[in-house]
Amino acid sequence: MTAARTLTERLEACYTGVVHDVMRAMGLSDFTLPPELRPILPERAMAGPAFTILGKVDPSADAHETLLAWTGLLSQAPAGAIWVSQPNDDRVAHMGELSAETLKNKGVRGCVVDGFARDVNFLLEIGFQTWCRGFTPRDIVGYWLPAATNVPVEIGGVAIAPGDYLVGDRDGLIRIPRAIAEEVASRAEAAIATENLVRKAILAGVDPQTAYLTYGKF
Repeated sequence: MTAARTLTERLEACYTGVVHDVMRAMGLSDFTLPPELRPILPERAMAGPAFTILGKVDPSADAHETLLAWTGLLSQAPAGAIWVSQPNDDRVAHMGELSAETLKNKGVRGCVVDGFARDVNFLLEIGFQTWCRGFTPRDIVGYWLPAATNVPVEIGGVAIAPGDYLVGDRDGLIRIPRAIAEEVASRAEAAIATENLVRKAILAGVDPQTAYLTYGKF
């Protein structure tokens, strides 16, 4: 008998369009992250609970201090999570080669950085899904420090609490509150099943309005 899929696996199989529609129908809002955040592997879906990082710029920090704090962050990231960073910075990269290798080996599913990344060819080579706003070779050394981990963060007006689920694919990223993630997954799976019936009807030549009135979805 096949083992039951985890919530992460179930959500990863639900494309963001249907998740969005389900959450909108539930009366929720402010859950879609900015479209400027883009994945380096757009063909690969990603889902999982958030391990959150809040950062600050500190040009007075020395190189050792910044690297010690950064490696400490990497040590905290739990397997099965998504690294979600609000660095409060738009000048340097907040994900790169050695960090991605470390996180991937720990079982972290990918990262979302409200800022920049670097070493992108290497990230592509190892298949570490990275959502970011762009790329730069500049790093954090002597410039940036973490302020807190596992605290609520905000990205583009979307509040993300530790343990909230993120679902991302080529269309974009959605945050699902942890308390309703199971319900959202179940409703999204049901909606996908209904959409499959609509698709089958359309391919069979049924008028689209008739299909909509029959199944209540389009």
